[in-house]
Amino acid sequence: MILPPATLGMLGGGQLGRYFVIAAQQLGYRVMVLDPDTNSTAGRIADLHIAAAYDDRNALSRMANSCAAITTEFESVPAETLAFLAQFVPVQPSAETLAICQERSAEKGFLKEHGFPHAPYADIRSESDVLNVSTDLFPGILKVARFGYDGKGQVRVNDAEETLAAFRRFKNEPCVLEKKMALDYELSLVLTRCASGAVKCFPVAENHHQQGILDHSIVAAQGGAAGELSIKAKAIAEKIALAMAYVGTLSVEFFVVDGQLYVNELAPRPHNSGHYTLDACLTNQFEQQVRALCGLPLGEVTAHSAAVMVNLLGDIWFANNPEQASEPDWEKLLAYPSLKLHLYGKSEARPGRKMGHFTVLGETIEKPYRTAMEARKAIGLSDC
Repeated sequence: MILPPATLGMLGGGQLGRYFVIAAQQLGYRVMVLDPDTNSTAGRIADLHIAAAYDDRNALSRMANSCAAITTEFESVPAETLAFLAQFVPVQPSAETLAICQERSAEKGFLKEHGFPHAPYADIRSESDVLNVSTDLFPGILKVARFGYDGKGQVRVNDAEETLAAFRRFKNEPCVLEKKMALDYELSLVLTRCASGAVKCFPVAENHHQQGILDHSIVAAQGGAAGELSIKAKAIAEKIALAMAYVGTLSVEFFVVDGQLYVNELAPRPHNSGHYTLDACLTNQFEQQVRALCGLPLGEVTAHSAAVMVNLLGDIWFANNPEQASEPDWEKLLAYPSLKLHLYGKSEARPGRKMGHFTVLGETIEKPYRTAMEARKAIGLSDC
C-alpha cells in the first residue's frame, strides 16, 4: 500500500490527468506530470511538471526515481514507455493492457478470443485485404487502427470500392472495417479493479453523440440504464477486466442493438462519460484511479443523485464570431442551482476541443434532463 505523501506519476497533461492530480492531492499525495506541452492543464496544477516527450528516457528515468507509482490518462502513450517504467516502479495499467486498448485490431482480437460480443469486423492491412473482404460487412465503417478518437480517423463505406478509396486516404495505414450496426443507443460503464481482484462498477451511463463526439450522458440514481442490460453490462465489463488481469480504472463502451449488448471500445483510464461521478457519486472515477494505483481499498460508488452530463466543446467560444474566440456567458449556466460547471483551464479554445462540461443533478432523471437541455440551449448549443 502506497500512502501519502508519496509522489505519484501521471503520463499525460489533459483534463483526465488534471482530475487525477486533484483527486491525488486531496488524498495528500504529490503528483508529477509528464507531458510535452509546457502549458498542459494538468501540468499547471501538479506539484511538478516535466515537459518532455513520452519516450524521453531521461525524463522517464527522472519519473522512475521520484515516483512511488505511475499511471496514464490516455492510451496514446507508447506501451514501450510503460514497459520501461515498470522495470523500476509499479505502473498501472500494464504495458500489455495498454497495447491491447491502443490498437483496434488487437482490441477486436482480444474480444474475439475471449468470446465477448462485438460487431463483425475485418482487419485491413493491405489493398488486397479490401478486395477480399466479405460483402456482409457493408455498409461498414473503416477505422484507422491507431490514434482514432472522437470520430476522427473513420469513415462510412458502402462497398469495397469506397473502402479502397478511404484506405488510400488513410495512406494505407492499418485499419479495421467494422459492420455498421443499427444502434438503439450506446452505453458505457466505468469500473475500477484493484490488485486483489476486488471490483467496483459505477452506474451505467446512456450516451448520445454528435459528429462522433460525446454530447451528453444520462445516469439514473439507482444504477444507470435500467433493467437487465445494466446487469449484463457490468458482468461483461468485470469479465473483461479479469481476462486482462486489469488493475486500475477501465471504461467499456457498448452498442445496444435490438436489445443486445456489443462491446465497442475499451479505454484503460477514466472516461468522458464518467465525469458525472465527480458530482453524483460518493467516490468519483479519478479517486478510484488513485486508490487502485496505490493499493488502497476502493471507495463506495453509489450514485446519490440522478445526473445528466453535457460536454462543452470549443465551438461555443466561436458562436458570436467564427474568426475570434470569446468567453461564453457562464452566468446563463450558473443561474441553475442544480447545475455544476466544470471548466478544464485549457489555454486555447478550438472547435471540437473538449473545454469543459456541466452536470445537472436531481432525485429522478426527468427534471435534470429538462434542465440540462434548457441549459445547453441557453449557452448556444444546438438541439440534439
